[in-house]
Parts: sequence; C-alpha cells; structure tokens
Amino acid sequence: MENKFIPIVTIEEIGKAKIGTKREEVVIGLAPAFKKNQYKTIVDISHDIVLSELIAGIEEEGLVARIVRITRTSDVCFIANDAAKLSGSGIGIGIQSKGTTVIHQKDLLPLNNLELFPQAPLLTPEIFRLIGKNAARYAKGDSPNPVPVASDQMARPKYQAKAALLHIKETKHVVEDGEPLEINYKF
Repeated sequence: MENKFIPIVTIEEIGKAKIGTKREEVVIGLAPAFKKNQYKTIVDISHDIVLSELIAGIEEEGLVARIVRITRTSDVCFIANDAAKLSGSGIGIGIQSKGTTVIHQKDLLPLNNLELFPQAPLLTPEIFRLIGKNAARYAKGDSPNPVPVASDQMARPKYQAKAALLHIKETKHVVEDGEPLEINYKF
C-alpha cells in the first residue's frame, strides 16, 4: 500500500485584502467556510490537498499564488470574479468548500468566466493542479487549452442532496457587504 504525503497548509486571516500590483500573481479566492468551517470537498478531498495542488500548479508556471477569503457571497462565479479583481495579473480562481471551481478574469462579468468546473465530485487533486497551471497561463497572456475534465450525468443526482447541504452550510458564513480578507499561508 502506498503511503502518500498529505501536505498541511496553515492559513491565517491577516486583514482586509487589497488590490495586488504584481503581474506575476494569481489570486485564489476562498469561499466563506473553506478551511475555516468546512475542511473537505464533496468527495472528501482535504482542503489542504486542494490548496497545495492549486498553488503548485501556479508555481510550476513561474507565477505566485496569493490567497484571499471572499466573505460577501458563496457564489463561486462571484468569488472568482472578486479574486480576479484583486489580482495584479487580473486572473483569479474561485473555489467553494465543496470543490466547485472557476478561473476568472477581472474585466469579465461575474457569470462569464474563462473556465468553469461545476461537477465538484469529478475534480481530483490532479485536476486542481491543472486548474492552477491554466490560471497561471492566462495570467501570462497565453490562451491555454481548457483543463480536460470528465463528465458524468449521474454525478448530479448522486450528489445533489449533499451539494445542497454543503452550500447551505457555506452560505451561513456569508457576511453581508463583507470585505475580502487577505490570507497568509504556509506549508
């Protein structure tokens, strides 16, 4: 049996997030409960693994990850759009606690995005790494091929009740008119 290392990512909210000035950064926007009140995706992937893979993908492309918590909404498109608007490169990733993820660009409308990953049950650590890589490629001005993901018509009915419960739990932590929070992270 393989003994796989599971990274621990420590996060700390350190104040209001400001708009970045570094062109080489990609901002990861966390939903209100991500790694604070919920700790695993809908298919039990640790948020530590999700973050470490997103960050690794960004760094493999030579860019830097910055993390913020978006508190004003639990909608992944708005989280990603807010992250992109805070990013010095104009590119952000939004992620809900259940795992639904979006790559966004700051000058697009919230519901128009670069890439959407709506079937959270099908996202694996490898896919999260590719999402980080593609976000970094967009930040560098490239036009990458979309991240290939599986599609399973049975994922929705199989996980619909659990997804709804996780989203309700996430939404309980939304702060009306809440400011985005800067997060310091370390491994």
